[in-house]
Amino acid sequence: MRDLKQSLPVGIALSSDVEHRPGRPNPYRARVRWFDPATKRRKSKSESVDTLEAAEAWIKEMEDAARGGIDPLAATATLAEYGGNVMPLALRGLESKTLDPYLAGWRRRVVPTLGHLPIRLISNGVVDRAVHGWIADECGQSTVKNSLAVLVRVMEQAVRDGIIDRNPARVTGWRREYQRAEDELDDPRALALPDWETLTRLAAALVERSAGAYQGWGEVVIFAACTAARIGEVSGVRAGDIDRASWTWTVRRQTTPSPGGLADKGTKGKRARKVPLIAEVRDLVARRLDALGSDPAGRLFTGPRGGRITTAVLRDATHWDEVVTKLGFEHLRRHDLRHTGLTWMADAGVPVHVLRKIAGHGSLSTTQRYLHPDARSIADAGEALSAHLSVRRSPSGPRLRAV
Repeated sequence: MRDLKQSLPVGIALSSDVEHRPGRPNPYRARVRWFDPATKRRKSKSESVDTLEAAEAWIKEMEDAARGGIDPLAATATLAEYGGNVMPLALRGLESKTLDPYLAGWRRRVVPTLGHLPIRLISNGVVDRAVHGWIADECGQSTVKNSLAVLVRVMEQAVRDGIIDRNPARVTGWRREYQRAEDELDDPRALALPDWETLTRLAAALVERSAGAYQGWGEVVIFAACTAARIGEVSGVRAGDIDRASWTWTVRRQTTPSPGGLADKGTKGKRARKVPLIAEVRDLVARRLDALGSDPAGRLFTGPRGGRITTAVLRDATHWDEVVTKLGFEHLRRHDLRHTGLTWMADAGVPVHVLRKIAGHGSLSTTQRYLHPDARSIADAGEALSAHLSVRRSPSGPRLRAV
């Protein structure tokens, strides 16, 4: 054990040491101790790392915080922990009608996306990616605004507490990104891949560019497009969700970021839905089911090391942006695989009410965006006639004419 004990001239006095514990993945344990000025009780905080240099760097970070009078527990707190402690202070002065949407944004979006990160590791880039993820998940503009607003207030309190120097949540330009996403959703057909050959070419190129040419990445891409599913839903498929007799998949869950890492939760629509498994993917699915054996809880799709998949994992592992640019699809995102599947189904003549169930859309108008323009014009004509008749129809029904 290496003793680094010292007393700091200003702020909280720390003692520190590094213990070497051979045979462990992170053999160096850095530890700091101090007396809480308020309770007069002795506290400690430790961190296990892989090198002596990393241990000493962590201790220096704790010492820098202590010199400013910051409790090391607060300096290393995650966003979820810190926000839970300071929320009343961070939201002081707000009216009750504002508090509810702010707190909902904190619980449903900020904490699941960023809550596991230490305050000091949250950067402008991290917040940017979180906001763009909410937009990609089709959250409303007011929802994004409220979620970002509560994050700004919590991080501003961290600035006042001296934990960070500036507020990384004060990002700009997200409304332009939101408008771009809305424009794309008005015509999702424009985001779809044109045909099966293009899809398989994309899948092969992504596999080739990945480390070790992992075939699983290509299978995820093909499965997502052919089922019109979100990548998180593909990650959540278990063997027990597949019915080989009818070749259907019951979509029950999706993988999303949460405090402490990735977790499975219910689908976006909060209800299960059935999706057909077309002939083109049945061999793929059968191979994976056979590999899982009799385990109904086995995950159908995983990364090369057995980990869960997210859209970010797929992007980074396959060098997605580089590959799609070389193929001439610079606009293509992982979510556009879902647009591809729904567009193909609409062009194949799947009735709009069936397409809505497969997609899990809450609104029929969302599903109608995938119809071919000719089919959409016919549907619009029918809606116009219904609207016309409903205006002329008496609310109390037909009346007898006076004799």
